[in-house]
Amino acid sequence: MCGIAGLIYLDNKPVSPVVLQRMTDAIAHRGPDGEGHWIEGNVGLGHRRLAIIDLSPAGHQPMASMSQRYVMVYNGEVYNYRELRVELEALGYQFRSRTDSEVVLNALIAWGPKGLERFNGMFGLAFWDRQDQTLLLARDRYGIKPLYYSFQNETLAFGSEQKAILAMPEFKRSLDKEALLEYFTFQNIFTDKTLLNDVKLMPAGHYAVLDLKRRSPNLQMTQYWDFEFREPEHDISDHEYREELDRLFKQAVNRQLVTDVELGSYLSGGMDSGSITALAARSYPYMKTFTCGFDLNSASGIEMNFDERSKAEYMSYHFKTEHYEMVLKAGDMERVMPKLAWHLEEPRVGQSYPNYYAAQLASKFVKVVMSGAGGDELFGGYPWRYYRAVVNDDFEHYIDKYYQFWQRLIPNSEIKQVFAPIWGDVKHVWTRDIFRDVFQHHADNLYTPEDYINHSLYFEAKTFLHGLLVVEDKLSMAHGLESRVPFLDNDLVDFTMRCPVRLKLNNLADVVRLNENEPGRKASKYFEKTNDGKQILRDVMGRYIPQDISKADKQGFSAPDASWFKGDSIEFVKNRLMSSDQGIYQYLDKGAVIKLLEEHLSGRNNRRLLIWSLLSFDAYLKGFHA
Repeated sequence: MCGIAGLIYLDNKPVSPVVLQRMTDAIAHRGPDGEGHWIEGNVGLGHRRLAIIDLSPAGHQPMASMSQRYVMVYNGEVYNYRELRVELEALGYQFRSRTDSEVVLNALIAWGPKGLERFNGMFGLAFWDRQDQTLLLARDRYGIKPLYYSFQNETLAFGSEQKAILAMPEFKRSLDKEALLEYFTFQNIFTDKTLLNDVKLMPAGHYAVLDLKRRSPNLQMTQYWDFEFREPEHDISDHEYREELDRLFKQAVNRQLVTDVELGSYLSGGMDSGSITALAARSYPYMKTFTCGFDLNSASGIEMNFDERSKAEYMSYHFKTEHYEMVLKAGDMERVMPKLAWHLEEPRVGQSYPNYYAAQLASKFVKVVMSGAGGDELFGGYPWRYYRAVVNDDFEHYIDKYYQFWQRLIPNSEIKQVFAPIWGDVKHVWTRDIFRDVFQHHADNLYTPEDYINHSLYFEAKTFLHGLLVVEDKLSMAHGLESRVPFLDNDLVDFTMRCPVRLKLNNLADVVRLNENEPGRKASKYFEKTNDGKQILRDVMGRYIPQDISKADKQGFSAPDASWFKGDSIEFVKNRLMSSDQGIYQYLDKGAVIKLLEEHLSGRNNRRLLIWSLLSFDAYLKGFHA
């Protein structure tokens, strides 16, 4: 787990060691255990190392092949590297280290881009062929590890974070207004855009090749993997599905326990992190676990249940872990905003400051932590989302209904007024098209409610989960901490994509029979947060975690911000968002924004996601465009 950076001058200008050093210095927090640089003419590769497997100097990067023809910088962990190494040794490849990095290097030499399909893990990498003058950039199939790139002024620059590219003195920064509109519609960015013009995030499951021998070199992007949720073609008993899930989940957790440093796990109080901890603690004695709770003295309503420390402590007792926790108050959100914005680099999905503090806590005790990310998206953890769009006339009707739900911040009816200062620059962007484009070739064979549920699972894995993974990476690496996600083991993901919807959702048939326009309690089934989702996972994990955890209603990891924003943090919100000289009002209409803020402060509407996003945008502008 590390940070990578590099650049190629297409006009053959030599790479400056000073510039490459600046690029790796900008991401030094990702790799406090070492650094390395490799320059040859107009090509430069840089690396910051966080040593996890084989802590010796043999794991140093940039890493060259035995022949010296190939050079690679790599960020990630490939958990099946031992099996791949056996294959490569049988083909005659030799190794100087015990690292997965050298296995990745030789796999790309042996199999080319096809080798990417065989990696079970997470990665962002750059692979340079000195003889053929080609560069391969690649990102793992789910997008666990980020990789940014930019073409500007005959220069290709790339890095694990945008800060590596911004460190180049010739880079000209400006805000991408279309990406901003996308963010304030979805609280996420679904395309490959970032809030910086000319900086893009390589899509998950893609690789790109730059061939310098071509007359006009450019990046040729190729998708090598994609999610495909669909109903199984063959009947298998429910018992067989459960036993296979049991086997695959144990295998996934055990695969990701490989490390030469100390490892721990988040333990939020929910089923996903609890299941990982339960199984890991069987094989990894004296497991350390970590949770963040919240001061609820000023909370109200449903937020009175947001502190899960007692559940986490309960499970820690069961699994005999060494447990650590911290309590967050409203002031903790206020004071961390500048640091948080700097490490996130741009606002993304969710209210992420609790994750920052959780990673900070874990990093004091371990260098590797296991996370429950992915369990909800793979097993159907958000039934109240899917139910809203499960009954449709056709695909376009489905898109309309689901798109309406995913306007998380500012609905279409108000977007033009809010963006009035820059509307002339973005009015040709219709976010419904962006929403629909996520599906690409997945808009066919839609006949049953199960088909629509599988499309919703696809959409959320491609967008919502991806956004969570970007946040997870940035906030763990801010503290030199490697975060692992066992739910995104290749074999486990393949299983979940073929697992029938009836084993994931408990009440789909009942919901389909409802008339969503009928008044009264019937229609509320579309909107209630229940324990309807993840049924097969609940059944299997009930063997290892307490039943009152495995059968509990779904609850996210969230602070009581709705209460804090109109209580303990009200002055902070007013100072940041109601002052005329705030930078956000170069792009947003102050009157329209304050109208939405007052709806929250008066209690008429819960606008906590919008308030958080405005605060994040304010902090982003101060950190990156001041």
